[in-house]
Amino acid sequence: MKTDDLIAMLANDAGPIRPFRSVLALSFGAAVVAAAILFFVAIGVRPDFQEAMQSGRFLFKFVVTAALASTALWSVFRLSRPGLARSYPGLLMMLAPALLLGAVAVELTRIPEEQWLPSLIGENAMFCLTLIPLLSAGPLACILAGLRQGAPSDPGLAGALAGLVASGIGASFYAANCTDDSPLFVLAWYPIAASIVTGAGFLIGRRLLRW
Repeated sequence: MKTDDLIAMLANDAGPIRPFRSVLALSFGAAVVAAAILFFVAIGVRPDFQEAMQSGRFLFKFVVTAALASTALWSVFRLSRPGLARSYPGLLMMLAPALLLGAVAVELTRIPEEQWLPSLIGENAMFCLTLIPLLSAGPLACILAGLRQGAPSDPGLAGALAGLVASGIGASFYAANCTDDSPLFVLAWYPIAASIVTGAGFLIGRRLLRW
């Protein structure tokens, strides 16, 4: 049997292959559902949620977390397809930090200096450091499962980016519970919580995504 005939026969036996973009989209959808179930069953929104919806500072938290999740997801897709350029996604990942730093700069001009430190410390730091990783655990598992269908050239980096996607999802839900709306608080504590998930994604991805 000729080599070309053998390859054609194996390809026919393998059946249709789902495009990786669809696999990643399904993984992201499952990640959101996993975080939503845990959030609404065990945590829930803050008591003044309706009133908070009228606050730009409250809504801006979701802008930052959604930007983190979406740009990290796009970077995951690029990194998991060999041969695709990495420079553009790398620059895109600066969107969420740039938005947050801009908001902090505005915040510092609008509140008295004596309120800077209390706003940064907030009242929910320990909840933030606990609940964001907790809400991100299910999403991380979903994204990593989807990545196993890809071919990341750098498994550790792909796992770390999966952690950023998961932490963006987890932080988006936690933001609906957190009563600290200052960008200073978000800058101080959300990145620490996200780094925990990112580190876990790196360690797991380095072993799970090798090929």
